[in-house]
Amino acid sequence: MDEKPVNTLAYKITIGVLVAIIAVMAWMLINQKKEVVTLEKATATEETSLQSQLDSLLAEHERVKATYGELSSRLSEKDSIINLKAIEIKKLLKSKTELAVVKQKLAQLQQITMMYEQKIDSLYTVNRSLKAENEQIKTNYNLEQQKTSDLAKDKEALNEKITGAAVLKAYKITAVAYKSRGVDKDKETDKAARAEKIKVCFTVSENKLVSTGYKRFFVRIARPDNVILTRGPAYTFQFLGQTLQFSSMETLNYEGNAADICTYFELPPNSPELPKGRYYVNVFTEDREIGLTSFELR
Repeated sequence: MDEKPVNTLAYKITIGVLVAIIAVMAWMLINQKKEVVTLEKATATEETSLQSQLDSLLAEHERVKATYGELSSRLSEKDSIINLKAIEIKKLLKSKTELAVVKQKLAQLQQITMMYEQKIDSLYTVNRSLKAENEQIKTNYNLEQQKTSDLAKDKEALNEKITGAAVLKAYKITAVAYKSRGVDKDKETDKAARAEKIKVCFTVSENKLVSTGYKRFFVRIARPDNVILTRGPAYTFQFLGQTLQFSSMETLNYEGNAADICTYFELPPNSPELPKGRYYVNVFTEDREIGLTSFELR
């Protein structure tokens, strides 16, 4: 049996076709791998960009919270929503979820944080306005308090002036010693051995601010040894919480006009003679000392 000759041309063509096919497929595979690598790189870059955007967004959110301090506590609910959204996006990035979903979530978070900033800025504006208003109210209140205090001080000062002005004074005070017994009765003397009676006269000042009515005037005569001349233990009066002795007393129905008063102190019978020296005379009302003078016996 004769063998058929091999068709060398057809064989070569077939081999060439196969080699071409293999070359094309190899080229396509290499290109596909390049595209995959390029896509992976692009995806990784985009993931990094999205992560960076998320980190920047959260950092800005924390900065806003720190800037506004206590006001941020009023938006704790919105702050919780922002934190939960951020955690959700981080999980999506780690799970290699489609980036379109991540982008959508990140856009929603950006919108929420923007609304948060607008809200807290609005609260800050309102709070600043209220603080300014409160400061103004406080300032006005302090001014009114100061005015009230000043008025009270002015009133007190005026009352003090009126009180200081509404007092009686004694002027033209004279004190003269006399004999009260014997041949030279009622004769003026400056001899201590002969003095038996002392006459004190004074004028009560005019003052329309003083209440009218009966007023008592007390005269105290002090010897050179500071002993008060008096006719007995019953001759006392109350003055500013103290019990004082007096030498003589006169009552006047005061009507606001100037008035002259004379009063006398006479030694009791059988009294020792008065000592030599300077005698001091003080005139009192029941609440004030209104005048003084002095005289000397030799």
